[in-house]
Amino acid sequence: MTQTEMLGQKLVFGFHGTSLSPEFKALIRKYKIGNVILFLRNVESADQLRRLCDEIRALILEETGYPPFIIIDQEGGMVSRLPKDAVNVPGAMALAATGNPENARLASEITIRQLKGLGANFNMAPVLDVNSNASNPVIGVRSYGDAPETVSRYGVEMIRGLTEGGVLSCAKHFPGHGDTALDSHLSLPRVDKTLEELESCELAPFRAAIEAGVPAVMTTHILFPELEPDGVPATMSRRIITGILKERMGFKGLVVSDCMMMQAIQTYYGTVNGIVAAACAGVDLMFTSHSIDYARQGCEALKAAVESGRLPMEEMEASVEKIIRYKRALKPAIWDAAAVVGCREHRETVRRIMEQGAALACGTLPPLGDNPLFLGCHPFRPTIASNPEDESVSFPRAMQAWLGGRAMATPVDPDEAQIAAICAQVGKPSAIVLGTYNGHIKRGQLRLAEALAALNAAPVVCVALRNPYDLLALPKGVAGLAVYQYDNESMEIAARVLRGECAPLGRLPLEKGAR
Repeated sequence: MTQTEMLGQKLVFGFHGTSLSPEFKALIRKYKIGNVILFLRNVESADQLRRLCDEIRALILEETGYPPFIIIDQEGGMVSRLPKDAVNVPGAMALAATGNPENARLASEITIRQLKGLGANFNMAPVLDVNSNASNPVIGVRSYGDAPETVSRYGVEMIRGLTEGGVLSCAKHFPGHGDTALDSHLSLPRVDKTLEELESCELAPFRAAIEAGVPAVMTTHILFPELEPDGVPATMSRRIITGILKERMGFKGLVVSDCMMMQAIQTYYGTVNGIVAAACAGVDLMFTSHSIDYARQGCEALKAAVESGRLPMEEMEASVEKIIRYKRALKPAIWDAAAVVGCREHRETVRRIMEQGAALACGTLPPLGDNPLFLGCHPFRPTIASNPEDESVSFPRAMQAWLGGRAMATPVDPDEAQIAAICAQVGKPSAIVLGTYNGHIKRGQLRLAEALAALNAAPVVCVALRNPYDLLALPKGVAGLAVYQYDNESMEIAARVLRGECAPLGRLPLEKGAR
């Protein structure tokens, strides 16, 4: 294998569009790129995605002699990259709220079959961050909860299901993104914890994952000054990647980076410099997800790092040997993979799991009566890790369609004047149902809930359509229902709960905020 071919195996590139452009094909051919990551921007339908994966596989196999990792962030819930005619499973917190780890296994098995049927073989999941900071803008419902034991238990079930089905899984974001109030996509977070403090919380799920045989671990772009005094984030730190993850914790699998174009790297260190530093730190696969120019520059910079001796040839060869070993171990499906994509059985299983996770966090659900009022904002994009905004989905309109009454759209973060204007239009409803979406961060939503309750016009219900932290500080007497996702499936479950057709038997996996 030539030096170019070896470096190509260590790189993962993304592209724009639903087919491979001539420019991207030329990049693969010139630099022998061995792996591709897909996003929702690359997806139109199951048939289109299957054809795209076939095209990627054929091109990379022809150019490199090895099959590619075709990688996707299919966590489930609010980070789902599969088309609507496939089956997307609930997110981590929704699964943990069911109280049954077997549901995590079921979700992973469904995900395996969908991914194999479409052609992907490497899933960037599960999230093993312990969401110990309720103000975290990027993790939230992507985590199984705020206790390391819960995250470990459900995360390991997800890993086992994926691995046994022949899809590589990836535990992320090492050494932990749960205790931050900043999003590393947009800024550079910092966690001032000692190794001992991290061992008791953040690192515990990763230890459990390593013991369970997780094949890959993703690094995070966060500063941990107690672990790395040189002012670089975990992804670029040899002390953290090689010293702690590999040597102290004994991880022998693939170490992969988060995208090197995230602002935590691009703004503060430079994407290209970050790619080289990550490779020198011990990262096996470096991701450049959004720019062909940065991808090309990264290839040249890695080549120069090898030639100068900054990236030792011996370490690069060992890393590439490991990558090839995992590629050779990938197995084809033993079932008719294409036939299960979007199948009715999987959709029904997902619906049952989502129903089991719906949780009444506080209060008592009132009868809706014959003139309910439904309010809520549209599903904005709280982090670029989430799927793009879909303003065709509206909580108040959907609930009105299912349950009658009136619908009123509200601002994402209403100010006092807007809240007063909304309250002036309430009238005399039989019940008031407010959908919130990260109201614990966009606090105007919670002030609106308080104002609606203070009117004493009707019983008030708050439905949390993303992070259930919205429900932990509601006024007395307001009922709080968690469904974890802002999509038609979750809203339909909320409607069924409000109609009394199914009971909200889930329990929030939030020990710090349990009520």
